[in-house]
Amino acid sequence: MTVSTSSLNRTTVTLQQLAESSNKHSLQQTLTAMIAASVQPPLAQTLSTQTRRNQQESIAAIPFHQFCLDSRQLKKNDVFVLLKSQALQSQTLHSQKSRDYLIQAANSAAFVFSEVDPIALLTTADMNTSSLADDSQSFAQQQLIALPCPVLYVPNIRDFLGDLIQAHLQYQQPVTLPAVVAVTGTNGKTTISQLVAQLAQLMGMSSAVMGTAGNGKLGALVQASHTTGDALAVQQFLYQMGQENVDLLALEASSHGLDQQRLQGMPVSVAIYTNLSRDHLDYHADMAEYAAAKAKLFDKTHFPELTHAIINLDDEHAQIMLDMAHTSALTVWTYSLNPTKNATFVAATINPSLQGVEIAVRYNVSNNTGDVHLDSTDSNHDQTNTITVVSPLLGRFNVANLLAAIAATVALGSDIDHDIKRIAAVVPQLQGAVGRMQRVPSNEGCFIVDYAHTPDALQQVLASLKTHCDGQLWAVFGCGGDRDAGKRPLMAQAGLAGADQIILTADNPRTEDPNMILQDMQAGMSAEQYQRTHIEPARQKAIEYAVQQAAAADIVVIAGKGHETYQEINNVRYDFDDSVVLQNALQQAGRA
Repeated sequence: MTVSTSSLNRTTVTLQQLAESSNKHSLQQTLTAMIAASVQPPLAQTLSTQTRRNQQESIAAIPFHQFCLDSRQLKKNDVFVLLKSQALQSQTLHSQKSRDYLIQAANSAAFVFSEVDPIALLTTADMNTSSLADDSQSFAQQQLIALPCPVLYVPNIRDFLGDLIQAHLQYQQPVTLPAVVAVTGTNGKTTISQLVAQLAQLMGMSSAVMGTAGNGKLGALVQASHTTGDALAVQQFLYQMGQENVDLLALEASSHGLDQQRLQGMPVSVAIYTNLSRDHLDYHADMAEYAAAKAKLFDKTHFPELTHAIINLDDEHAQIMLDMAHTSALTVWTYSLNPTKNATFVAATINPSLQGVEIAVRYNVSNNTGDVHLDSTDSNHDQTNTITVVSPLLGRFNVANLLAAIAATVALGSDIDHDIKRIAAVVPQLQGAVGRMQRVPSNEGCFIVDYAHTPDALQQVLASLKTHCDGQLWAVFGCGGDRDAGKRPLMAQAGLAGADQIILTADNPRTEDPNMILQDMQAGMSAEQYQRTHIEPARQKAIEYAVQQAAAADIVVIAGKGHETYQEINNVRYDFDDSVVLQNALQQAGRA
């Protein structure tokens, strides 16, 4: 995530100055309390009252340049923030690495904020302090005192880190930050965030996005390494967009980002929930924990500036989000593809084609904070209004994505009826996100590149295209390595259920053998299913095979990687863009 704050970074400031200048009372209170409690209890017992008071006053007055979360990027007199590792490794390895980071950073930092107990780090590598001998603790305390800079144990640092970073940026040069719309859910985040940004821009607001497909103002995205960056990168990007006079930032809120509080301090006013299906269970213990992470986006204790919740009423996990939104007393608007549901925005009729879709959108918008339930239906729609929307986006699921984007854009405005009519008028100008139901030109047949990498997403893509397919529907896809292995046979079954022919191939194998991943995907397949399955580990060859085999009336979907411009193999990212490979294959076959 590239930011342009370097000209400000070397200005010095103190914690006391940040506490006094911040316009957030909660941050002022937190900093004051943190400074007062900056000497941890085990160490405090070895210091006199006057020494503790002097050290607290000293920490509050130490000038520093900027905050840093990566010890490799630390410069002299920066503040290093040592966070707990989230990697799936042993606690011993975590502790050893954290201890190394701490000692390395202490040589350059003005001081250190540590989420991890530094006494435990310096005593042992296994984080089990209950069995430590007194002499070991005493030695660790001496080591801590001997470090070249103060170390503050702040176990709740994530609760205010984003606010702290933004306060530092604003102290150097105040800017007006953009309004923020955040989208969470397993599928649809990228498309909805980009649609919101496009609609807002077409309505006259300067807009930017942050997420899987890149970060930046529309038309000038820079590729991102994570859907949601770390707290420092996120706040620096927000600040940069303020510097560039952006009015609206539409961002993707991943479950990892929410769980790790990377979005803390983001001024989210509108939160959108799309859906929840199996994904990231290599990180979350189960679906309940996964859903709970998503629900944090609708918790006003985490995002105090929230006003609106936009929730997909068709999703089975929606009630969890609705309950949180109501607890936070938000204005709750829902959307649905089911005409019988009493949602705020409903697709009353849907007329799709391979050129797009015509939708009769029924809406009944009010500042509703009352109860909404998954089974809410209402046959009396006399109080509603209907408007026709013509969208260039392919797929039934993109109708749901568009409803969410329309609702969010309306929530940003002030004149509901007028805004909805203006929005409907500009919908035909929308462009789908790169690698999301992206049609690659061909002189015969239909060839689509899509990011669908979960069973649910693949099923939806195939179901949407099947209705337009006069011939056979082909699906080319694989599964990522070093990720939830339990998803692999489910992906294959989703492909077989929705397509006539499937081609199993490599996705991003990372450090795994692609052939082993493909073997996992084939678990439980029947003889009939094997007859409809072709296996080709090399992704380029798999795409070329699909182009060669597909008839003129067939539709081919290359799924799983979408916008990605690389294929990761053994920790190396090689150039690989599905749309480019597909274009080349079509040209070689004389079909472009």
